[in-house]
Amino acid sequence: MTKKPTALEARQEIEKRLQEAGIQPTAQRIAIAQYVLTDADHPTADDIKTWADQNFPKMSLATVYNTLKILVQSGILREFKLPHSDRVIYDTNLSHHFHFLDEKTGALHDIPPEELEIKPRNSKNWDIRQVHVVLVGRK
Repeated sequence: MTKKPTALEARQEIEKRLQEAGIQPTAQRIAIAQYVLTDADHPTADDIKTWADQNFPKMSLATVYNTLKILVQSGILREFKLPHSDRVIYDTNLSHHFHFLDEKTGALHDIPPEELEIKPRNSKNWDIRQVHVVLVGRK
């Protein structure tokens, strides 16, 4: 059985990961990265700010947005804007996958690519670099 890392070990691992990505590991960046990477599931900036208000008082919304931008630019997170919505979520799953949005709960679930087949027709002249699919329904 794998031993769960202590809070200190998790913090140290996050700090190391930030440094390896060329990010200065400030206390605010470590806190945000640790929350997003270990506790949150597809959070929005507002979700992160709510968490910060409860756990890291006096952190500004600008700090949250700036940190998220840095984490996305460094490849630690992926930013994903839900279609037909202003909602932007941050995804820690960097591998190719799709999403299912539960209309009832608002929860976003990852769908492995092998569970959904996408075959564009007449794509001979297209340079497709990414495919974003969000299935919407009820779980």
